[in-house]
Amino acid sequence: MLSLDEKTIRASFVNATRKELSDLTIPDLAAVDFDRLDYLGWRDARLSKRAYFVVHLADGPVGVVLKQADGAPRSRAQCSWCQDIHLPNDVVMFGARRTGAAGRGGNSIATLICSNFECSTNVRKKPPMAYIGFDVEAARLQRIAVLQDRAAAFATDIALGS
Repeated sequence: MLSLDEKTIRASFVNATRKELSDLTIPDLAAVDFDRLDYLGWRDARLSKRAYFVVHLADGPVGVVLKQADGAPRSRAQCSWCQDIHLPNDVVMFGARRTGAAGRGGNSIATLICSNFECSTNVRKKPPMAYIGFDVEAARLQRIAVLQDRAAAFATDIALGS
């Protein structure tokens, strides 16, 4: 992932209200290893049910405000993005309001995501050997590509607002 600065992050949000943008807490970007991320995701330290993610699309970075659904995190669920079957973390349902008239009308979409956005770490772990001759590195690279596609597709779906 290309590195981001605070100004770029704030400008990238497609489904945020002015209030949400003013309340937005940016993580410590100096501590972020952008080379090992497929998207930047973080939870709001002040608002426990709110989270954010930013992903690079063809036209530039797109940020999405997420809201955690009510209910406890699921330890036996599978993240829709990294699809890791040996998750070391919980998975939660996050929803996001679509842009434009659809979002103003209450239209939103939701997905199961690792609770603290650990997907990039999960897909970089070497998968177990499935069979003799299994190309572990090719499988790992495939998982990274699938994660990038799924995160981008979610952001695109929100941005299109339809």
